[in-house]
Amino acid sequence: SLLQLVYPYDFRLTEKEKTSICYLSFPDSYSGGLGDTQFSFRLRQSGGQRTTHYEDDGEYNREAPLTLQRESAHYFGYVYFRQVKDSSMKRGYFQKSLVLVSRLPYVNLFQSLLQLIAPEYFDKLEPCLEAVCNEIDQWPPPVPGQTLNLPVMGVVIQVRIPSRVDKPGSSPVKQFNQENLLPAPLVLPSIHELDLFRCFQPVLIHIQMLWELMLLGEPIVVMAPSPTVSSEMVLALTSCLAPLRYCCDYRPYFTIHDSEFKEYTTRTQAPPNIVVGVTNPFFIKTLQHWPHILRVGELRMSGDLPKQVKVKKLAKLKTLDTKPGIYTSYKTFLHKDKSLIKRLLKGIQRKRPSEVQSALLRRHLLELTQSFIIPLEHYIASLMPLQRAITPWKNPPQIRPFRQEDFMKTLEHAGPQLTCVLKGDWLGLYRRFFKSPNFDGWYRQRHKEMTQKLEALHLEAICEANIVAWMKDKSEVEIVDLVLKLREKLVRARCQHLPVKEETLQRVGLYIETIIGSLPEDLQAVLHHH
Repeated sequence: SLLQLVYPYDFRLTEKEKTSICYLSFPDSYSGGLGDTQFSFRLRQSGGQRTTHYEDDGEYNREAPLTLQRESAHYFGYVYFRQVKDSSMKRGYFQKSLVLVSRLPYVNLFQSLLQLIAPEYFDKLEPCLEAVCNEIDQWPPPVPGQTLNLPVMGVVIQVRIPSRVDKPGSSPVKQFNQENLLPAPLVLPSIHELDLFRCFQPVLIHIQMLWELMLLGEPIVVMAPSPTVSSEMVLALTSCLAPLRYCCDYRPYFTIHDSEFKEYTTRTQAPPNIVVGVTNPFFIKTLQHWPHILRVGELRMSGDLPKQVKVKKLAKLKTLDTKPGIYTSYKTFLHKDKSLIKRLLKGIQRKRPSEVQSALLRRHLLELTQSFIIPLEHYIASLMPLQRAITPWKNPPQIRPFRQEDFMKTLEHAGPQLTCVLKGDWLGLYRRFFKSPNFDGWYRQRHKEMTQKLEALHLEAICEANIVAWMKDKSEVEIVDLVLKLREKLVRARCQHLPVKEETLQRVGLYIETIIGSLPEDLQAVLHHH
């Protein structure tokens, strides 16, 4: 496979990335199916950090939900693949892919975009891409909370960019301002949410187990008949912890040519914390030492409950003809929730549309995650120093350390049982969670937010203090020291965009000027210069 064209021309990819993109843009094992398919992949960036097109990732990442942040070390690839009969080709058919590469996980937006562009591109080739790129260049940057109208090829795609302040589980706001757009826009209900009901249909009765495996960051292989099924299943799995961020690595589609192939298939160390989607039967051999293997067949939407796969022992994994199933010896910590399946079955009987069933599934997963996370949020909030302990002229007190045993004690009175009917070994689940990258990621994020909040409260305390009274009995050295400290605080508040009111920052700035003004002139000159 050959990379024929990269647009825009100034987009720099390393040779290694180009090779990987080529392999990831085509099905890894021959499927006789002719026609068009779409799938996604995720690729580790090679060759160090590059400056991105948007210099201020910071602002977007601060306002976007954690699950939709722009990635710094990975690219997402969105593929539109076409295979048609062609007697002039040696193989008898022609294969071509159009690939969109981005750091944003907007799978619905980008796949919808490809549905518009790719058929045109395969007909008209390069001039078509040039025209499309010129249009996309005019698009506004994604601002969380805003609804954007994105014109391309005579269509306007309308989509809302989710924001961190959205209430989890609230359906996207339907306040789309139609502004008499002609032609009527193509409205995408969500920029990134998959049809979970369709993706999970062969494993609906095992949702609970899959949620636990994802929560714990367990290594999972998804073996699928096509890149479409593989990438959708992997993306569905990584989305089922929302609003908790899945902090492990994941590859919606992975081939034997990948540069990480050796790293993942080695038997000298435990498999990494990653969910990897594969289609080549060769992987059954190379990955059979992994602890959890989910084998799925083609997805076929039918009128009744799709055939559900069974949980089987890993030893039953046949290398030649692997039957669909979840091959694992994992025992769930929580008991199965029968009510979910009953509700989904009722939906199937009543012929409810797939998006209604998906919303039901998503709500169920959200409630499960929230029941698990709320006790952790309560406990970590209790580690914050009391507001009255924050005084202007002392460094703010430290956040108290997270003690797992102390947390476990809080569960008796304020555990998940308050919000969740599921029985089971919640304590065991928390213990295991503490060892996972997802706990580490959650804790670091919260600790960072709390540190910034402390810093902001300290600035506010300084603002309300009587600085002149404080200076009365202080030496020049102490006063100069205060000026330097306040300056550093001000710089940090601006650089880190601390949650502080602009007027507070301006008042601290005025304070600094006032203090400098009270010093002898030679010192004033030095400090102004400093």
